[in-house]
Amino acid sequence: MALRKLKPITPGTRHRLAPGFEDITESKPEKSLLVTLKKTGGRNSSGRMTMRYIGGGHKQKLRLIDFKRNKFGVPAVVKSIEYDPTRTARIAKLYYVDGAKSYILAPHGIKVGQTVMAGDNVAPEVGNALPLAKIPVGTIVHNVELKPGRGAAIARSAGAFVQLVAREDVYATLKMPSGEMRNVLVNCLATVGAVSNAEHMNESVGKAGRSRWRGIRPRTRAVAMNPVDHPMGGGEGRASGGHPRSRKGLLAKGKKTRHPKKYSDGLIISRRKK
Repeated sequence: MALRKLKPITPGTRHRLAPGFEDITESKPEKSLLVTLKKTGGRNSSGRMTMRYIGGGHKQKLRLIDFKRNKFGVPAVVKSIEYDPTRTARIAKLYYVDGAKSYILAPHGIKVGQTVMAGDNVAPEVGNALPLAKIPVGTIVHNVELKPGRGAAIARSAGAFVQLVAREDVYATLKMPSGEMRNVLVNCLATVGAVSNAEHMNESVGKAGRSRWRGIRPRTRAVAMNPVDHPMGGGEGRASGGHPRSRKGLLAKGKKTRHPKKYSDGLIISRRKK
């Protein structure tokens, strides 16, 4: 999927790099797989603002994605590749032979009419989901579970993938998108291939109004605030110095915030690249 460079006929289109939609085959979603998304404006159930800079945005419907792929041994045909406004990747609509319908994250290279399946004895082909124990070492996968049966948690955004680099005893070693090497149980499911829409990272919004359409409000810089509002606020003139920190006073720009005794430390072989 190639990006579109628009003609600079307005200031908003001068630097705009828009996504191309050549890979999308259907524009109307499956009604049975839709859920209405209610806008919160950053407020919690008490009405208090707990997240700043959220509000407005276009009305959206949530597509229910099957991250578990637990219909083992039931073939499904890819009926369409669709756009999902709530995520970066494309989604694929599956029609199972038993009459069920579902959405999955569309892997790169999947085609309409292709048959995909999940199970222990499935061929390691693009779109098929199988345990890490059955996938050849060196294969690129996405939608990887961290705990068996819980559903995919790793490599779900556009263009993301994980490489299976080794397998020993009950653990498979994965090379994460960040460069981290990590062990995962071999009976966790993963889908073969990389996530679609890899060009998403090169998109350019082009104007502030497009962020408003996405529900993102303007963000006030910390140094422009008063001392009562932020640790980096105040000072004579345009004072910007000291240590960058968050609104609550936690140091930013490199301070380690990971818990020193986190439960998953024993599963991480090497940390991500600095």
